[in-house]
Amino acid sequence: MSRSGMGSGGTGSNGMNVESLSVTRGSRASIIAMCCAVVILAILIAAPWWAGRADMRLMGEVFLYLSLASLWNLMAGYAGLVSVGQQAFVGFGGYMLFALTIFAGLHPIVAIVGAGLLGALIAIPVATLVFRLRGAYFAIGTWVVAEVFRLSFAQVSSLGGGSGTSLPISIIKSMASGRQAREWMSYWLALGVAVLVIAAVFLFLRSRKGLALSAIRDNELAASSLGIDIWRTKFLVYVVTAALTAMVGALIFLQKLRISPDAAFSVNDWTAFVIFIVVIGGIGSLEGPIIGTLVFFALRETLADLGTIYLIALGLVAIVVMLKAPQGLWGLIRARWDLQLFPLGYRVKSKDT
Repeated sequence: MSRSGMGSGGTGSNGMNVESLSVTRGSRASIIAMCCAVVILAILIAAPWWAGRADMRLMGEVFLYLSLASLWNLMAGYAGLVSVGQQAFVGFGGYMLFALTIFAGLHPIVAIVGAGLLGALIAIPVATLVFRLRGAYFAIGTWVVAEVFRLSFAQVSSLGGGSGTSLPISIIKSMASGRQAREWMSYWLALGVAVLVIAAVFLFLRSRKGLALSAIRDNELAASSLGIDIWRTKFLVYVVTAALTAMVGALIFLQKLRISPDAAFSVNDWTAFVIFIVVIGGIGSLEGPIIGTLVFFALRETLADLGTIYLIALGLVAIVVMLKAPQGLWGLIRARWDLQLFPLGYRVKSKDT
């Protein structure tokens, strides 16, 4: 057999020794990013000792939106499940928190975990139903499911019906003895949920299921021909995302201390803004939702006092980004400097470097 393409000792036609190459996932940028992330996390954990009450409340909201954006990005950016009904699980998680604490007597933190488990359970029949739809029909179907959830909980008189209800004082005090301690606890819970969500998404994408998901994102037909069970993979992503979204929703309304159907299942607050964050940050990347969340809150804090002009500005920003940078702001950065802060992809490099 001819070996014209290879020299002796496994050397390619370009003179490079194949044995001198290695495949790696990490890079110098990702190592530096992980070290910086540890330092930033330590600083954020210590925020109650250096940040004011308003700053902690704002950062807690940032963490919760980051969690929702990362979960929606996992669904839409990797699994191709473009849902406009994730408010269904945000509201469901909030109502389960209230039900488990008021009627079952569970501690709020335990109830948050319980809300996540119940969210996963309710997502199983929902997924079985909406997975019969494709494309735009799937998106509309998820919104219809969210509306069914809203109308259903509006009929539950024990949870306030259409006007909603508030958490009893005894449940609020069970979190901590004083107001300051409760605010610290709420902040740490929001930070913890954000870290949990990002870590869960990162580990999932690095697993074998994550490889299958990446293959499905790149070419669904080719992935199917390789033996990947597309339906089961997407189903798993939907259920896991629903569980974590329900936990985030429970924490959101634990901080608000009050819930109503319109607030719990608001498509603007829990889906439209989340989609905006992912689109401008960069869909299909872990870094995108982080950048998008920072940009969204920077715009909100700067322009919120302008009323409807604020919403118009958000729309203009989204249009400009979609036209000029279809892959989002992180897509521009990645194309310009070839950066990857989360080591997910594979790279070939020389062992000598």
